[in-house]
Amino acid sequence: MNLLDELREMGVKVDEGLNRLGGNTAIYTKMVTTSFVKMMKGYSVDPNFDSNNYQDVIEVAHAIKGAAGNLSITPLYEGYGKIVDLLRQGQPEQAREVLVNLLPVQEQILGVIEKHAAGK
Repeated sequence: MNLLDELREMGVKVDEGLNRLGGNTAIYTKMVTTSFVKMMKGYSVDPNFDSNNYQDVIEVAHAIKGAAGNLSITPLYEGYGKIVDLLRQGQPEQAREVLVNLLPVQEQILGVIEKHAAGK
């Protein structure tokens, strides 16, 4: 199975992402396997963030949400969107719970992307 099919099976709206890039599969694939992975390696949200001071968590989660949204990596876009909303509403414990449930999904998606990137 190719990368795009595997991502579709994980809930990524690949066709939406492709439409944003004029239907260019090569550019979409490159952005997912290079730009997105590089960005995700540079940004992370630790579930043990400070419940009293989490402005930096909002910023990182918002950046991940944006990158995931641009490529229609829907599970991450929606999850980080919820985290940002909860934190902005002053609900860090609920945001932490969403994050704990989201991280395995994130690892799975990145694992598939990296597997296909390595196979090139």
